[in-house]
Amino acid sequence: MIKEIQAVSLAEVKEILADVETDKAKEIIQFIKRFTKLSAEKAKEMKKEVEALNLFGLKTEDIVKLADLMPEDAEDLRKVFSGSELSLKQDENAKILEIIQKYKKK
Repeated sequence: MIKEIQAVSLAEVKEILADVETDKAKEIIQFIKRFTKLSAEKAKEMKKEVEALNLFGLKTEDIVKLADLMPEDAEDLRKVFSGSELSLKQDENAKILEIIQKYKKK
């Protein structure tokens, strides 16, 4: 029974599956480890910081993409949001990238 639908980062999925002791869960965790750059804790912190910017039109799903992909620059950031109706200003892009860079260093 589905109780709640919530967008979560790959790092958070890895954390959720850590308590599941099946071969499939272990396989998924190994796959995720190859692509995640943040721990679940850091991904949650980063999501909260980006949410705190209160950017119009920025959805939780978009923020999760940022935590998963960790774009390097404004061009990468535009690629993350391609296909989306979201249009950020240059200063908004800079604020997001500043937060991402902070978490890359941690």
